[in-house]
Amino acid sequence: MRAAVLHETGQDKLEVLDDVETAGFGPGKVKIRVRATGLCHSDISAMNGVLPQPAPFIPGHEGAGEILEVGDGVTHLTPGQRVLLCWLPACGTCPSCKRGQTQLCLAGFMNAGTPNFKRPGGDVFGFAGTGTFTEEVVVDAGCAVPIPDDVPFDIAALIGCGVTTGLGAAINTADVAAGSSVAVIGCGGVGISAIQGARLKGAAQIVAVDPVLSRREAALRFGATEAVSPDELGDAKQRLTAGEGFDYVFEVVGKSVTARTAYETTRRGGTLVVVGAGAMDDHLQLNMFELFFDEKRILPSMYGGGDVLTSYERAIALWRAGRIDLESLITHRVPLAEINEALDQMRTGSALRTCIEI
Repeated sequence: MRAAVLHETGQDKLEVLDDVETAGFGPGKVKIRVRATGLCHSDISAMNGVLPQPAPFIPGHEGAGEILEVGDGVTHLTPGQRVLLCWLPACGTCPSCKRGQTQLCLAGFMNAGTPNFKRPGGDVFGFAGTGTFTEEVVVDAGCAVPIPDDVPFDIAALIGCGVTTGLGAAINTADVAAGSSVAVIGCGGVGISAIQGARLKGAAQIVAVDPVLSRREAALRFGATEAVSPDELGDAKQRLTAGEGFDYVFEVVGKSVTARTAYETTRRGGTLVVVGAGAMDDHLQLNMFELFFDEKRILPSMYGGGDVLTSYERAIALWRAGRIDLESLITHRVPLAEINEALDQMRTGSALRTCIEI
């Protein structure tokens, strides 16, 4: 089958090959025919080594498709069923799951080090234990979440990661208060979803911050009340909050420099929500006095900070009701053969989200 493979970490191009096979099918597993997958910045971060991932590997972790085959012991899924892929499934039995923090379950990460593809030259890994830039993928049955028939595959793919992450950061993690002021630093697909979540929660001011003009313009269409470049953020803080800072600031870039800016843009007693996934050697520096004196809440948000299955259902319900716009998040739909062009568009910031049709 066809798949897009990164041979070595640090390469910026994927090679679309036709000699890839799925591996690892057996009890507790399902084989999925991928119909659509989103291109997320986390895929690029894995390619360049910011996020740890063994190579060679197939990127992609937000996808949707149809069940082709189920392994022994899988009773809740059937061939032909439409599903989205959850890259971080909950086991239901670990301490995090028992506490109700299923987004912190590490069971899914246990599979990230096991190859789920192979080529004539050897094993190939799937990013985050999935790998959706391919025609078929084998995953644990818990990674396959049934979706209603009225949800298109491209919409379902985005719900599988970016939409859930951004909406959840605003709704679950921050629990944005009605009438509050919000700033969102980084307005790709996840940042736009955080903006939509803040709008749903009733934020009075939502300032979108991004260096790319097209993303700032898009943020206004999705609910931001103002959009500024990073150089203009200080002026917006002074003008809109009299210099005090915003009630909530979302860092959706994953870099210490923007996290520090986000901290300084948050008012005393306000909330900084860290949504971006960054490198392990990129350290955020805070001195002990400001940490104590400012009493700012620093809240990381992992996969939307809540139960992902509940979050999927909520996103679908909000989309059906017209309360969130998911169709407009997909600015490009391209075939797998054009994946490198789509990668280049994402690197330059010209696309909110690219949907790859498999």
